[in-house]
Amino acid sequence: MASAGVLRACSFCSTLTVTSLPNSNSKFNSVMITAAQCNDSSEDKTNTMVTSEKHQGRRNQRLTRSLNFSGEKPSTPVLDTINYPIHMKNLSIGELESLAGEVREEIVYTVSKTGGHLSSSLGVTELTIALHHVFNTPEDKIIWDVGHQAYAHKILTGRRSRMHTIRQTSGLAGFPKRDESIYDAFGAGHSSTSISAGLGMAIGRDLLGKNNHVISVIGDGAMTAGQAYEAMNNAGYLDSNLIIILNDNGQVSLPTATVDGPAPPVGALSKALTNLQSSRKFRQLREAAKGLTKKVGGQAHEIAAKVDEYMRGMVGGSNACLFEELGLYYIGPVDGHNLEDLVHILKKVQAMPAPGPVLLHIITEKGKGYAPAEIAADKMHGVVKFDAMSGKQLKVKSKTLSYTQYFAESLIAEAERDEKIVAIHAAMGGGTGLNLFQKRFPERCFDVGIAEQHAVTFAAGLATEGLKPFCAIYSSFLQRGFDQVAHDVDLQKLPVRFAMDRAGVVGADGPTHCGAFDTTFMACLPNMVVMAPSCESELMHMVATAAAIDDRPSCFRYPRGNGVGYILPQKNKGTPLEIGKGRVLKEGSRVAILGYGTIVQNCLAAAKHLQAIGISATVADARFCKPLDGDLIRQLVKEHEVLITVEEGSIGGFSSHVSHFLALNGLLDGKLKWRPMMLPDRYINHGSQREQVEEAGLSSRHIAATVLSLIGEKKDSLHLLKL
Repeated sequence: MASAGVLRACSFCSTLTVTSLPNSNSKFNSVMITAAQCNDSSEDKTNTMVTSEKHQGRRNQRLTRSLNFSGEKPSTPVLDTINYPIHMKNLSIGELESLAGEVREEIVYTVSKTGGHLSSSLGVTELTIALHHVFNTPEDKIIWDVGHQAYAHKILTGRRSRMHTIRQTSGLAGFPKRDESIYDAFGAGHSSTSISAGLGMAIGRDLLGKNNHVISVIGDGAMTAGQAYEAMNNAGYLDSNLIIILNDNGQVSLPTATVDGPAPPVGALSKALTNLQSSRKFRQLREAAKGLTKKVGGQAHEIAAKVDEYMRGMVGGSNACLFEELGLYYIGPVDGHNLEDLVHILKKVQAMPAPGPVLLHIITEKGKGYAPAEIAADKMHGVVKFDAMSGKQLKVKSKTLSYTQYFAESLIAEAERDEKIVAIHAAMGGGTGLNLFQKRFPERCFDVGIAEQHAVTFAAGLATEGLKPFCAIYSSFLQRGFDQVAHDVDLQKLPVRFAMDRAGVVGADGPTHCGAFDTTFMACLPNMVVMAPSCESELMHMVATAAAIDDRPSCFRYPRGNGVGYILPQKNKGTPLEIGKGRVLKEGSRVAILGYGTIVQNCLAAAKHLQAIGISATVADARFCKPLDGDLIRQLVKEHEVLITVEEGSIGGFSSHVSHFLALNGLLDGKLKWRPMMLPDRYINHGSQREQVEEAGLSSRHIAATVLSLIGEKKDSLHLLKL
């Protein structure tokens, strides 16, 4: 088939050739975009790719073997020769394509055994290979955003032999991590940071007189966050050399499927095709014109800018406008699964002299090459262990639901009775359970994209109109919106309700997702009501409590994982609690253990350990961190010689508030022995939640051992706790 069409800009710039290549395996016809130079110089001839029937025939004749997803370890002859990116430099395009298939097989085989993030890495396999083939990492810096798509990157950068340990205790992290590999230029786990970090690296490079490349890879899901636009705006102004690759995979790169199927991306970029304009001569002319007119100044600079914008408008498309207005040079869209085109275009971009910030827009398919992921509603974004042949996940059956599901069912029950209740999440409908709410109340559920700051202030605006917004955001993600919580919500005493999922340790996702700090940063706000349930039934009561609080903001935290089996309220409809009142769960003597949140279950277990060796302990559930139950604390101090406060949160949280109360009320002036137990003042690495709790010293045995160390008796029984 001959070229589909040729666009000619003007006599002094490149001729742009766009060739349509049919691809039955893709959801769109792949587009090969090449640049043929008008200049006759040998240098330009070297950099010229001419599309011809002979060339295309050669492409179509390449044999593609069937990929092995049998569950057995795949044969990987090309990958077996690659330990580091330098070993990829001399591979042909055909060998690189074979490598892509083998990397896909390796990812599916590995993740089927370990669980983890699957489809995002499958979608950028060709891009990862092309980047490491063209650029000289680690001198050239590649930053992955959000970071869950970096499995292929890890395989190709010396960590293949440890991929079976990914997200496990003492194993590889599930995200890029600077202290794990020199090839991980910047740590990630939250979205939309890559352009800011990349620009900082680029400016640092310039100040130090170095000349390496900096590449920021960002998904269109991450492009919904304001920080990405702030960074692009600054990059356009500073005009430092920076390559931004927009991985446009047709959906937000998060588990955003609704109950009925995949959710459309929020604020997704247009998919209209535009033309490649990476011509060396065109770029040099453009830069020379910019430099000359800046020196001349005044009207000449304005006229040149308008001419340049007009030229770009003629040969580009609507896609380019936004990025060009921000000062970035736009290239694309490009088929992100076509290795030959990716390598060619990246080499063109690499060879540009003083290009300033460049944005390369590539189109990829999440889960590409693995049919179960391609057709799954959530694209198999995050998975547990699964059968590689069928894609069926081997989920462990539980007698109880997750806390996330209990929250969603309870909120639905409240919304059935109160039409003013609305729900907001930040591209996490599946993760927060609000996909269930959205199915029941589609007009009352709002996905704002990966934009926590906007979510909080959007909820504040809803509250001013008399609605009752519930803003469901992971604890660690709410960190991104703290100023809005403080300034836009708490300062104005607006009744926004914050449901903070994934509070405490979170297991395999590690420190980037650990919900350690929410109690600390929420309870320091003067008007905020701060709660934490000890079990799933208490969670439902706190949802009802938050719905009833209509004169100030409130929040409640709950963990990753399943409930403990308590009897639920009828029809999942909780009963509002008395604000600032805790409860005693078990009566004892001498020792009082005051827990906050689901760690109360460990406190109850600790009391059983102590009971077995003849020590009677009272266990109380604080329920509220703010306002504290002062009467309950006074009672515990009065009736016991030892008080231990326990929380699955950081320093400065619940125990800190209790210590202030004890000190200000003179309750530390007598014989009371008080000890706080909380997460250690450091980040806890990935592993299982049980192992993380043990590492933090918050298991039931650790609590019991703390009691024994304080009462000075039964120390010979410590061995019974098997610490």
